[in-house]
Amino acid sequence: MKLSPVSIALSRCAKTFHGTRVLEPIDLTIGAGETLVLLGPSGCGKTTTLRLIAGLEMPDAGGTVSFGEDDVTHLPIERRQVGMVFQRDALFPNLNVRQNVGYSLKIAKVEPTLARRRVDELLAMMQLDAHGDKPIDQLSGGQRQRVALARALAREPRVLLLDEPLTALDARLRDTLRREMNALLRGLGVTTVYVTHDRAEAMELGERIVVMSAGRIEQIDTPRDIYYRPANRHVAQTVGTINRLAGQWRLGSLMTTGGTLSVPQALAGNGDGEIFFRPEDARLVEPNHASLVGIVDGVVFLGERTRVTVSGAAPEALIIDAAGRIELARGQAVGIEIAEHGLIVLT
Repeated sequence: MKLSPVSIALSRCAKTFHGTRVLEPIDLTIGAGETLVLLGPSGCGKTTTLRLIAGLEMPDAGGTVSFGEDDVTHLPIERRQVGMVFQRDALFPNLNVRQNVGYSLKIAKVEPTLARRRVDELLAMMQLDAHGDKPIDQLSGGQRQRVALARALAREPRVLLLDEPLTALDARLRDTLRREMNALLRGLGVTTVYVTHDRAEAMELGERIVVMSAGRIEQIDTPRDIYYRPANRHVAQTVGTINRLAGQWRLGSLMTTGGTLSVPQALAGNGDGEIFFRPEDARLVEPNHASLVGIVDGVVFLGERTRVTVSGAAPEALIIDAAGRIELARGQAVGIEIAEHGLIVLT
């Protein structure tokens, strides 16, 4: 199955509930066939944005929603040709797998032979061929979400909307289904908007990520640029751990509690200053000739890496990701060297 994608454009879309503005006016364009992820904490406006696209909510006066050349602002969800998958699968418990997937086709009075062929195709796509006649309550959580996704795709939607569909699953199943969904969405090429508060989901699934906070868009970019070139501290913290080095600028270097860090001229400032870096962009070395020196305050073995907390090297504790086999003891003195390409200036 290959769907016909459509672009989406939101212009000056805001939303107010009972006198409270929950979404500030936003402009957002989504390319035809693109998978766009809305990322942020609860209450940031991401689900409200999704519901505006779906037609479940109307934007405040002056806001418009377009699919391609069509203004759909005033069209209800049933006329927008969207497929939706929610956190809870919302399947019909009295229908088996095949009947759930084909329900919308039955309502639309699609010719039975064509409907059966489409359901068979979707079951095969979701690796549910052997489960078509099973009751819903005999399926695992991952299988149920695949049924929900197949049902959303049955009417060949112009737009696919997913609202935290993996949140209710356990961690291992969530990882597996995320990989499957990534491959599926790339293969379908359908325009997809995916809402999540999970950084790993956003990084793996999104061709672009929209980081939201307090009803506003903070940054729209590729996962790589969001991570390595965050627009501000909120974005940096949303997509991963970030370390802060605070101190005094002097002759192009930052003097802090654990030593002096030389930085590229373009990043240096004057007076009080700070600079940021990710845990994986630093390495632990012998303290004798290191730029920064601190004391190991905590060690957590995570298998492929060891996460080390170092105090004293900066006013705030630093988090360093070291090779998994490294062995360190609390109270041990360590040196820290930070890769120049990993240094980030934030506002």
